Amino acid sequence: MAGEGLFEDLPGQERPEVGGAVGKPRLREPVRDQIELRAMDIDSLIGSDHPARVMWGYVERLDLRELENAIKAREGTPGGPAISPRLLLALWLYATSEGVGSARALCRLIEHHDAYRWLAGGVSVNYHTLSDFRVGHGAVLDRLLTENVAALCAANVIDVSGLVQDGVRVRASAGAASFRRRGRLEQHLAVARDLVERLKREVDVSSDASNQRMRAAKERAARERAERIEAALHTLDEVEAKRKAREPKTAKQADGVKEPDKPKEPRASTTDPQVRVIKMADGGFRPAWNVQVLSAAGEQFVIDVTPLTTGSDRGLMRPSLEAVRERLGRLPNRHLGDGGFTSAADIEWAHGEGIEIYCPPTQSKHGTDPYLPRRDDGPGVLAWRSRMADEQAKVIYRQRSICECIHARWRNWNLIRLNVRGAVKVKAVMLWHALANNILQQHRLATA
Repeated sequence: MAGEGLFEDLPGQERPEVGGAVGKPRLREPVRDQIELRAMDIDSLIGSDHPARVMWGYVERLDLRELENAIKAREGTPGGPAISPRLLLALWLYATSEGVGSARALCRLIEHHDAYRWLAGGVSVNYHTLSDFRVGHGAVLDRLLTENVAALCAANVIDVSGLVQDGVRVRASAGAASFRRRGRLEQHLAVARDLVERLKREVDVSSDASNQRMRAAKERAARERAERIEAALHTLDEVEAKRKAREPKTAKQADGVKEPDKPKEPRASTTDPQVRVIKMADGGFRPAWNVQVLSAAGEQFVIDVTPLTTGSDRGLMRPSLEAVRERLGRLPNRHLGDGGFTSAADIEWAHGEGIEIYCPPTQSKHGTDPYLPRRDDGPGVLAWRSRMADEQAKVIYRQRSICECIHARWRNWNLIRLNVRGAVKVKAVMLWHALANNILQQHRLATA
């Protein structure tokens, strides 16, 4: 046979013995000090239907001349270019929808997360700029929400003839231990004012630049604390005035009748003077904001948000409807709310404005039928009781439950405890949530 004897002179191969490996194993170890050059396409970091692209598509169409006109860096003048307000707006909208409410956390995500890197597009952003932008443009955000709602109405996506009102309670940034009574607040105010005066004298006398800057920062912090304590004292004055207005006229107590307990002395927070302790959904009492949310009936679109510090929803229907009229230029035909908004004065006012109120009446302690007319009912309350007793009203009232989906979405976005203080900043944060909700909900309907 051809080829026989071709490899007869080669040495034989010995089979390796089982378990007797010779020499070190060949392994692939990481080498982290090597230099690599990588070609990266930023646009391919995320998919074509990514929510970050939805947010950027929204901000691309906006008129932001109000923010751009405030930028001092201009062509032909010295100075570095400013970060585009359009970019900052898109970053915070997407971060809000992902449950990110910290400027430092957002700054880290821009460096490491693909979606945020795509939005930034190579622009470096510091957390100071992000933090200031988030809470410093509430008027612009309010205008954008108005324009968004108007565009949805023009496209027949929503119908604002029927609105739903509900309150969501969000834990405030202030701690429970920061609340003080008037006597302690006055003591803290005196100490804070003395500290401010002492630090001012040190800043004026010192000639060392670095130490002077440190003393100036301490003086500013002490001055801001004194201002917060003064605001807390002003809040106590308002609370005491409201208590006196609610107190009935004192009458002579009959024999054997126990006098009413004296109310506790009110307290105010030294960190967030505007916030109050209110009852939460779990039955506990904590410093929180009662955020009033108005949405389109049967839809998951937010029309208006207003953070308040009142623990009860009673009497909040009329202010919310007046805010809607200021935003949209009109009032709805129907307004749905839960039993906490039942107020005879508000119902009468709404009846005079041509608004049908749908909210369940409060159950009587004596077991009487709440739908029956009562002696002191006005024409608006009488029409409301008759309306709510009808089966058709119960069908319409079922649309109110849709608004709970908005609250659930915000809870998933980590809206559990706010990290900002003051009504102005809280309103700005809630406007971010309202805008992000409407943008994503509109995209879901468009792609459905």
